[in-house]
Amino acid sequence: MFSSIIYIFFAILALSFLIFIHELGHYYVARRTGMRVETFAIGFGRPIFSWVRDGVKWQIGWLLFGGYVKIAGMEGDDAEKDPYAMKDGFFGKKPLDRIKVLFAGPFVNIVFALLVFSFLWVIGGREKNFGEFTNRIGWVDPHSELYADGVRPGDVILAYDNHSYLSSKDHLYAPMTASGEMDVKGLKVDYAAGESEPFDYKIKPYTHPAALQKGIFTTGILQSASYVFYNRLANGAENPLPEGSPMENSGIQYGDRVLWVDGELIFSRDQLDHVLNDGKVLLTVQRDGEILLARVPRVLVQELKLDPEFKEELVDWQFEAELNRTRIQKLYAIPYHLTNNCVVESEAKFIDKENQQEAFPAHPFSKIESPLLAGDKILAADGVAVKRSYELLLQLQKHNVSVIVERDNQLSRKVPWKKADATFNEDINWKDLHAITHSIGTGAPVNQAGDLYLLKPVIPKMRSEFALSPEKQAWLAAEMLEQKKAVEAIEDPERRAHALHLLAHKEKQLLLGLPIQDRRVDYNPNPIDLFANVFTEIWRTLVALFTGSVNPKWLSGPIGIVQVVYDSWLVSFKDALFWIGAISLNLGVLNLLPIPVLDGGTIMLTFFEMISGKRLKPKTLEKLVIPFAVLLIGLFIYFTFNDLSRLFGGYFH
Repeated sequence: MFSSIIYIFFAILALSFLIFIHELGHYYVARRTGMRVETFAIGFGRPIFSWVRDGVKWQIGWLLFGGYVKIAGMEGDDAEKDPYAMKDGFFGKKPLDRIKVLFAGPFVNIVFALLVFSFLWVIGGREKNFGEFTNRIGWVDPHSELYADGVRPGDVILAYDNHSYLSSKDHLYAPMTASGEMDVKGLKVDYAAGESEPFDYKIKPYTHPAALQKGIFTTGILQSASYVFYNRLANGAENPLPEGSPMENSGIQYGDRVLWVDGELIFSRDQLDHVLNDGKVLLTVQRDGEILLARVPRVLVQELKLDPEFKEELVDWQFEAELNRTRIQKLYAIPYHLTNNCVVESEAKFIDKENQQEAFPAHPFSKIESPLLAGDKILAADGVAVKRSYELLLQLQKHNVSVIVERDNQLSRKVPWKKADATFNEDINWKDLHAITHSIGTGAPVNQAGDLYLLKPVIPKMRSEFALSPEKQAWLAAEMLEQKKAVEAIEDPERRAHALHLLAHKEKQLLLGLPIQDRRVDYNPNPIDLFANVFTEIWRTLVALFTGSVNPKWLSGPIGIVQVVYDSWLVSFKDALFWIGAISLNLGVLNLLPIPVLDGGTIMLTFFEMISGKRLKPKTLEKLVIPFAVLLIGLFIYFTFNDLSRLFGGYFH
């Protein structure tokens, strides 16, 4: 609690410092040009502290978000006196001097941001997760256009709307700021063959499937790739498996990377969750003398429209498998007619067409999920050899998962972010992987080849099946109750139903019980690149805001900014340093916008005076400024409300 208060204090102090140097820029140039500064204030409202030095009243207000330098004649306090006649006042100086004073504040913030980024570069940059900066895709929404077009985990994203991909934020940021259809460019990658093929699709962003509120969009790429890695904690401390974890007797070790699960290369946690929970069985199949793997739906018999003869066969298999205690309709099967010795005769029909489409989709996830063919002979299910169909039926009532890990001590070491993508799969020996995978369920299994190891079969569990202490059980129950309350509070019936579906999935979700980490990388672009990236993001946001393609409610106000800096302090000093620089650059750029209440607006009006030769009357200037000042205060309140909503309400499950 005390440390949190300290970090919040540091966050507020950092923001106050950025405001201080901004106003100091105005102050310094004003004094240099001979203007008389009356007040230098950090914050608004009644002063907490104030003192006078060199004829200037210095004060700190109770509301620290903001500040100002009051220059003689600038606010037109004396209606009887012409401010242009005040030689040491703001309007008493030539327009170029006034522009210098106005520009100095934003300029200091911009230069300070560059200095911060330069210092960050000199001290080695930041340590980040691989997934934050890789351009490899970790998960694609199965209901998206990109998925239908064949984009899958492991493929590469190159650009959104001709903006080069920079970080995982772009998966959310780009569709949120798009004004219509987006151009999505990348590469489809065949890892085993070592080949890639470019893709370029026009995609219309749609509501993010994990969003509980409207206004959050995606193109279908939901997650960047990441290492699914088991290791000690970052400080070297033990990272034990949860009590009752399915991985306890699997042979998993520190430094193991989960590379392959049930026929699929694993590129992210979300993909791993999909493989564990999609209800498919891994079959070892013989086709035309060749051994191959297939992932086939495991479905309830009651969902199938079976021929009478085959249904009788199924009842016989139930008896031989000693499954008589379970009604035949409640047993799991695969949607195929089989012979007694596990040879496929034909596809079985479903009672419900939707179940038929789900079992045999138009766009399978991968080649391994393509339908079985007539004549295919099933040799094993989930790695367990079967000779007769009753043995297959018995095995289908269980769910064993096959896991292959890469065991390489080098994975624990950090790599430069520029090399991270290249090292993601470069050390994998595909011949070794093929040797292990194509031996699963055969009479000569290969459990180890090179750095690759096939773990012992794992039976995933639901959350409720883990042996948790009463305290943890109570905590999980309370958390689930809070989430249900948040979901039930959603007004839109469609979004509420979707959120309830996500919550139900979470309750029944099968897990490996493995505390997963991502690989750490050294992220240290040169200061110019970092400056340019942040500036580009600011500019794109402003353009999207003014064109109406992004909702202002997603922008952060004062509380949101403090929250960001506070969170970054918790991560590391270097992370906090980056955000201080980024916020300083934001302050500089935003203050240069041509809006009368901001420095940029007054600069624009002063340029008008220089070009036209006409002086702006203070009253005219006041009439221009007051409406925008009211608007700014309104935005301040609006952003603060949204900050509080995000802080206490939450927008994602």
